[in-house]
Amino acid sequence: MLHAMSDEEPLACPQCGGRLSVGGMVSAKRGEDGRRVCRVVSACDSPHVWWRWADGLYGGLEPCPYPTLLTG
Repeated sequence: MLHAMSDEEPLACPQCGGRLSVGGMVSAKRGEDGRRVCRVVSACDSPHVWWRWADGLYGGLEPCPYPTLLTG
C-alpha cells in the first residue's frame, strides 16, 4: 500500500480510481534542479502506471512514460 505520508490515505489511480500499489523505485535525473532522485513507480490493477518524485518536492503523480519497461 502506497502512503505519501503515514497519516494520509493510500493513493488512488487518477484515471480509474483503483488503489495504487508500489512497483519499485527508479533513479532519475530531475530537470528542475539537476539532482539524481528516486521516482516511486506505482500501478493499479487496470494497469495504469504512474510515478512521482520520492522526495515529494515537484508535483504529484505523473503518467509513467515507460510502463512496460518498469512493470514487466
